[in-house]
Amino acid sequence: MGNAAAMNHRTALAWGAALGVTGVALGAFGAHALQPLLSVGQNREYWETASRYQLVHAAVLVGFAGWLRGSLLPPGPVATWAVRLWALGTLLFSGSLYLLCWFGPRFLWPVTPLGGLCLLAGWILAGAAALRA
Repeated sequence: MGNAAAMNHRTALAWGAALGVTGVALGAFGAHALQPLLSVGQNREYWETASRYQLVHAAVLVGFAGWLRGSLLPPGPVATWAVRLWALGTLLFSGSLYLLCWFGPRFLWPVTPLGGLCLLAGWILAGAAALRA
């Protein structure tokens, strides 16, 4: 296995771990310390959606890292971009929802669907990478 493949699976695993630990921490923080804040409007729903999407994509990145590591061929740019888009999409999607709940800046609304588009593109590229493998 080439160095590029090893770096790629490690990057996916590192992103999955970082998103996983912060997703668990933010979920617990929301369930306990932020009760008054999350009882306002739809904040609880937004926080739970952010946490759920973050944790799902953390698990996806860890699984994808395993697939990349076990692949006999280097993953290539399509798989690399899938990892990048999942990480970026999670930061934009979940991050904008967390900030919206916490600080209420309504100007963040356009960021949330942009993050969702990044997540969708990541899934499309992951499928393309699987078909190319």
